[in-house]
Amino acid sequence: MDVFDKLKILTDAAKYDVACTSSGVNKKAAAGGIGSAAASGICHSFSADGRCISLLKVLMTNVCAYDCKYCINRRSNDTPRASFTPRELAELTINFYRRNYIEGLFLSSGVMKSPDYTCEQMIEVLRILREEYRFSGYIHAKAIPGTDSTLIAHLGMLADRMSVNIELPSQGSLQMLAPDKSKHSIFAPMGYIQNRIQENSTDIIKYRHAPKFVPAGQSTQMIIGATPDTDFQILNLTEGLYKKYKLKRVFFSAYMPVTENSLLPTIDTKPPLLREHRLYQADWLLRFYGFKASELLDQHHQSFNPYIDPKCNWALNHMEFFPMNVNRAPYSDLLRVPGIGVNSAKRIVIARRTATLNFDGLKKLGVVLKRAQYFITCGGKAMDSLKITQDAVLRSLMSEKILSIYHRDFPLGPKSKQLSLFEQPLMIQPNLTQEGIGKCLTSQI
Repeated sequence: MDVFDKLKILTDAAKYDVACTSSGVNKKAAAGGIGSAAASGICHSFSADGRCISLLKVLMTNVCAYDCKYCINRRSNDTPRASFTPRELAELTINFYRRNYIEGLFLSSGVMKSPDYTCEQMIEVLRILREEYRFSGYIHAKAIPGTDSTLIAHLGMLADRMSVNIELPSQGSLQMLAPDKSKHSIFAPMGYIQNRIQENSTDIIKYRHAPKFVPAGQSTQMIIGATPDTDFQILNLTEGLYKKYKLKRVFFSAYMPVTENSLLPTIDTKPPLLREHRLYQADWLLRFYGFKASELLDQHHQSFNPYIDPKCNWALNHMEFFPMNVNRAPYSDLLRVPGIGVNSAKRIVIARRTATLNFDGLKKLGVVLKRAQYFITCGGKAMDSLKITQDAVLRSLMSEKILSIYHRDFPLGPKSKQLSLFEQPLMIQPNLTQEGIGKCLTSQI
């Protein structure tokens, strides 16, 4: 098998790993257009200065000793197999770089013989790139669960970022769908990488030219929808990973049925993309907005509302904090207002030192008043001519596309009455009952 045939097989097999900024997109330029986002082969990440960089996304091999039920590359699946030699993959990467196709490498692999043997092959690829070709571009390498810590250390000195995929959110799910893996085999290398990063940060302070260990940090990925694990369980696990292992990102991958098994959703099941989207929104709130997992979901509400984003959902269920005076509220409180992001909150704090802000000023600072107007005041006054009706609030907090789906599923009757956000908790009633509306906006449906 020639290198091009191997490349077709191993880039296609890599598309299910989403531990980078983009993957799985299949879009080509129309006649007269430029650019292409193929379904496999190229993914994207961001450099420290904010540039978007293209990476060759490929597996070392799709030959795998494991038999994970959800994986297209599992050993019991009948699929074309291929393997690169370290030299082939290193030369392919350099040739693509020289032609300006890519700026870096995203390298993962099936488990070839054993985790240690697989890691040794990956190390050799990176050694050739770094030492023989003097390649200083971005490299993201996957650490195989169960690999010896000595090999993890060697790989981490050659890569910019490493990741250990959790894949499934609980030990029970792993036992059911990935019996060759365990929580210990996953968390052990993750903990080792975190400890080495911390030690290395101290070494760099003491010795200016100390070699860097995984300078871009580590990340992980979870598959969403293949198991009964709830959003509440997933979000709490995500919060714990950020706290304990100081991960840069937790990536969520909507389960794509690629194989049939009685333990998996049926093959015609659509990927839960909206659920994945809600988890990413909640992840953003954990990392940048000061929210805790327990504030967004709890034992009684274990799934995110499909019709409204987690921040708006939280605000509607905690109207005791609103309306908020933007001229006095602390930065941490401003971040909790729908329509106010990190940048606009910072601008508000700076601008109000020299002037009293009004609604026109907030709009210039980047506040999305369409959403924020229901939750804020300026100088103690709400926005002029603000009409707080069922449909007005729905249109404000939902996109037009989602709103049309909502109205299709929950048609509003002609007897809708005007409600006040500031006198009682918001209850928007699709079936004209307080109970039904409350359940919609509080994730009880």
